Amino acid sequence: MSRRALRRLRGEQRGQEPLGPGALQFALHDDDDAEEEGPKRGTGGRRPRGAGKEGVCVNNRFELINIEDLEEGPVLNGERPECLLTGNRRRSQSGGADAKKAGEMAGKAAPPEQSNISGKLRKKKKKQKNKKNTTGEILENGLEDIDRLLERIEDASGLSRPGPPPLSSKKHVLYVEHRHLNPDTELKRYFGARAVLGEQRPRQRQRVYPKCTWLTTPKSTWPRYTKPGLSMRLLESKRGLSFFAFEHSEEYQQTQHKFLAAVESMEPNNIVVLLQTSPYHVDSLLQLSDACRFQEDQEMARDLVERALYSMECAFHPLFSLTSGTCRLDYRRPENRSFYLALYKQMSFLEKRGCPRTALEFCKLILSLEPDEDPLCMLLLIDHLALRARSYDYLMRLFQEWEAHRNLSQLPNFAFSVPLAYFLLSQQADLPEQELSSAREQASLLIRQALTMFPGALLPLLEYCSVRPDAAVATHSFFGPDAEISQPPALSQLVSLYLGRSHFLWKEPATMSWLEENVREVLRAVDSGDPAVEACESRRKVLYQRAPRNIHRHVVLSEVKEAVAALPPDVTTQSVMGFDPLPPLDTIYSYVRPERLSPVSHGNTIALFFRSLLPNYTMEGERLEAGGAGGLNHNQGLNRLMLAVRDMMANFHFHDVEAAREDNPEGDGEWD
Repeated sequence: MSRRALRRLRGEQRGQEPLGPGALQFALHDDDDAEEEGPKRGTGGRRPRGAGKEGVCVNNRFELINIEDLEEGPVLNGERPECLLTGNRRRSQSGGADAKKAGEMAGKAAPPEQSNISGKLRKKKKKQKNKKNTTGEILENGLEDIDRLLERIEDASGLSRPGPPPLSSKKHVLYVEHRHLNPDTELKRYFGARAVLGEQRPRQRQRVYPKCTWLTTPKSTWPRYTKPGLSMRLLESKRGLSFFAFEHSEEYQQTQHKFLAAVESMEPNNIVVLLQTSPYHVDSLLQLSDACRFQEDQEMARDLVERALYSMECAFHPLFSLTSGTCRLDYRRPENRSFYLALYKQMSFLEKRGCPRTALEFCKLILSLEPDEDPLCMLLLIDHLALRARSYDYLMRLFQEWEAHRNLSQLPNFAFSVPLAYFLLSQQADLPEQELSSAREQASLLIRQALTMFPGALLPLLEYCSVRPDAAVATHSFFGPDAEISQPPALSQLVSLYLGRSHFLWKEPATMSWLEENVREVLRAVDSGDPAVEACESRRKVLYQRAPRNIHRHVVLSEVKEAVAALPPDVTTQSVMGFDPLPPLDTIYSYVRPERLSPVSHGNTIALFFRSLLPNYTMEGERLEAGGAGGLNHNQGLNRLMLAVRDMMANFHFHDVEAAREDNPEGDGEWD
């Protein structure tokens, strides 16, 4: 039984209890309770406000937490009611006559005062809720004040912090944000949430998945997830970096061997059969995705890549972080390459889908996994995605921070994209005039350096943009056809890759007029004998002798026709597998595929001879050392080839045709 009901049974009314010194009386009631008890309470049954009895004038006892608000209190008829929390006891010893008069006055004004108090207390509750919402801002302001105080103390003591600000105050250049990994976030900004989601939410509730993922969103049409035997382990942690590696269980290894046999059969249906028994085998999903993409089934190809990413994300180590930028995956391990390739294929689908901001986040994620080696050479792509996403500030910041130790200006894509970013930034009208003029000057300076360093890129760029160059430019020896022919093959490949991918960003009339102005300035510098022109020419001959293997791998994955046509013959002649294009020469194998027994090697000498001519020929039971193609001993291969030739020659039998005719001079009798 509640206390209110107990008072009703006793015939007591609220406010008649004996008050001791320092007693707290709470008027706990809701709006419904006030309506019920309002008619029953008379004017004498209400405690007078400010009449000598001390009590807390609140409807909710939790309001006592905020003492300042209670000290202010509601104002009634120009006076402030007093409570115990104010500490004011001026009227605690007043006489009985004054108390009666105050009680009568309070009793007469009780109903309007009650409504006024309750209304003002409701307003105070709303103010308290608003204050709770701003607690995060108050904490941040407090932390900023502490930082300022520390800076003042350091300045007073003569100590200064050298170098750039710490990562805690400024995000790392490769920092990945989870919300930007979801393409729906970008599509909602373009088309609205209702157009993007539709009936997606009810469908997702039909099936429960084991964990929440950041890279993909599981679909109800996928097979039920079961662990395929893929896991991740922590190798070591040093210098603030954590090195991880994916691992294959014995069951997954057997599936991997079946997959390799299916790839060798050159039959996609064999991979489909394998996925029926192992629906989350990563390499099978990626290979079948390429087959669907070649057949122009883009929706199925993207779905298979997302399923592969989901399978690998479910195998993440608890300490593996996508956003920290301190987790590393060694590309030399074949188990890790599937994750790189799945991320790259997903990034390509996102770019084609019209989500460049999300694709830029995936590009940063791939680059953060191994930024020093950059096995997929994402530096050749990140500038293009930043320009498409209009993240000009990010591209300029990346160039400023990495130019000193990565020489980004020696890459044609950065040499042309960074000044274009400065120019596009100077075209925005919502920036101060001083900042716009500074960006325009920086853009002009950088584009002149790019044209001086890479003169062979100008005429192909104008041709892509369907712009006819001026006669003074087309016939000049610096920008003419000789400039494109005389540049090294590796440089021609980089220029072809950039122009084939980003040429449409230069088609704006304002951009072309700005480019024309700077081309004329470069021609004046060339004609005047600027020493920078000769220095750039000598640098081109030294730096671009041969492109490294990661650039060739990037060109193969990019599928830009102009760049693929410029690949050297040693790359185009070898077989390139979609699930592992151009593997590193120093591959680290954790397990080796068992040698398969071929029925060709039994008894058929001629077939054995022709098989021995293949570069991957091995005898039964023999394996490649360290699993690599370079493990064969060439002398042993030559010895086996000679033995096969001798065996073939020894088994040849020549029949005497004349002797056969003497034995049967009339022949077989079949021809009349």
